Amino acid sequence: MSRPKTVTAVAELRARLASRRNAGERIALVPTMGALHAGHLSLVEQAARVAPRVVVSIFVNPTQFAPHEDLATYPRNLERDLDMLARCGVDLVFAPDVAEMYPDGAATTVTVGGPSEGLESVVRPHFFAGVATVVAKLFVQVAPDVAIFGEKDFQQLAVVRRMARDLCFPIEIQGAPIIRETDGLAMSSRNVYLTDADRARAPELHAALAEAAAAAEAGRDVSQTLDAAKRRIEGAGFAIDYVELRDSGTLRPITALEDRPARLLAAARIGGVRLIDNVAVNTA
Repeated sequence: MSRPKTVTAVAELRARLASRRNAGERIALVPTMGALHAGHLSLVEQAARVAPRVVVSIFVNPTQFAPHEDLATYPRNLERDLDMLARCGVDLVFAPDVAEMYPDGAATTVTVGGPSEGLESVVRPHFFAGVATVVAKLFVQVAPDVAIFGEKDFQQLAVVRRMARDLCFPIEIQGAPIIRETDGLAMSSRNVYLTDADRARAPELHAALAEAAAAAEAGRDVSQTLDAAKRRIEGAGFAIDYVELRDSGTLRPITALEDRPARLLAAARIGGVRLIDNVAVNTA
């Protein structure tokens, strides 16, 4: 099966999409940073179900990395990514370089309040401005009808939805379920950094969240439930950044379950690798 066409320039991207758009065809965008795995492919498959034309962007966005983070070593393998996408019916891959996305002298940043506050922002205060800026650029460049984002980055999904509403992007934002390994570990490009020993312990993060969600649904005190989850996660060898219960829509902190969807979110480090995960909490 042939690889999808790859373009690196915004002008060519727009030119190739113009005929599709003029024909009235629905276009879906799946933004990625490459190093694709089955989780990414599930986003592409969802995109293909809702639109006849699928664009996948592959761009390691420097503005969402702090100086001490892993920008230089973030896994990159475009040839492998293209081989994987060849099996998914992708029409077009947009793989720009940094100069194409951030021309010399670029001085505009998109910032989003509301759902960006707390959680990831405490540890990575630069992160969501970088995400919002690059996603806004992709929305303008591709002009998709729908864009697909994974629920593993649940706060990011909430930020993108808020930005799209606030800036009046005529784009449907869809979340896609987390894809997990057979032992429950959420798939992530950074999982390749885990040593064998840390990989064996890593599923405890999800196991602790699932146990906590079940306890909260059964009526256990939220504060006690979170404390128990933290003890289990730390007992597995993690250093915790956060474990919090939030309103699924607004991401406001909540201390008791209400008649609104809730989400339990966590970030923790094991062996120098930072993992994030989340689970829905049934409030019905």
